[in-house]
Amino acid sequence: MKRVGIVGTGSYLPEKILSNFDLEKFLDTNDEWIMTRTGIRERRVARADEAASDLALRASERALAEAGIAPEEVELIIMATVTPDTQCPAGANWLEAKLGAVNAVSFDVTAACTGFLFALSIVEQYIKNGVYRNALVVASEIMSRTLDWTDRETCILWGDGAGAAVITEVENGHQILSTHIHTDGAGGEGLLLPGGGSRTTPISYESVEKKLHNLDMIGANQSVKVAVKRFAEGCEEALRYNGFTLDDVKVIIPHQANIRILQGMAKRLDVSMDKVYLTIEKYGNISSATVPIALDQAVRDGTVQPGDLILLTAFGGGLTWGSCLIRW
Repeated sequence: MKRVGIVGTGSYLPEKILSNFDLEKFLDTNDEWIMTRTGIRERRVARADEAASDLALRASERALAEAGIAPEEVELIIMATVTPDTQCPAGANWLEAKLGAVNAVSFDVTAACTGFLFALSIVEQYIKNGVYRNALVVASEIMSRTLDWTDRETCILWGDGAGAAVITEVENGHQILSTHIHTDGAGGEGLLLPGGGSRTTPISYESVEKKLHNLDMIGANQSVKVAVKRFAEGCEEALRYNGFTLDDVKVIIPHQANIRILQGMAKRLDVSMDKVYLTIEKYGNISSATVPIALDQAVRDGTVQPGDLILLTAFGGGLTWGSCLIRW
């Protein structure tokens, strides 16, 4: 069986910073209230002329440069997103054109905050089976365009950004040991973007007035309890599958959902928060992009070193959850 590994990572965050103090100017909230409940101090917001593929392009270029692979050598592009440029073509199609990846097949994966892990799982199988050799997995989200900016419970959570990884066959190092993905469709109503699909009528004045095109988190409180459970179960599954324990793991890189959820995960796993890599204070929740952004930053700041065992875990709408164990 071929060994599959990550040979380059990259990320991109929009320049505009929206702090909690900025939110105080138009919301009934304050920095202390937001920090206490979410762990978020600021988040990034894309420019009006930036689409998801634009953020993905910057992250992808950095990942490819690190990998030493040219765009025309990429054979497969999978983009994880719930905020593509357009419903058709796919966000990955736009990215393929902008990147100049003329020999690539490209498509999107929609698995909410777990999207990057779903895309990794797909790529892993393609490369192991010899269908493709060089693949690009990128997660890009502009969550700011899904929000009701009068709802202080939801708009404080989200940010924009993109992260990417170049995946190929490797002889040793940076090896993906296993990926594990799960869904529970019956629980999907807790995090919902109802407008724009065939379930609702086409976009109209009425659908906009009813805020059907804004992110609905009506089941969020219940989702918190489920998220803690699934985050931890994902970690345990990956370790059990490969015959390791948490003592063997250098760092856990989770989806940056909410500081309370991550603290709950650590408590359930009985590990110190020092082992959990955090970016939530600076960037908030960027849905599928949080894991690859955090992975890229952990690699670049030296937290992750060659030989380290690192554990990725995520939970999102759908419901979806998953994990990935990597020997860096």
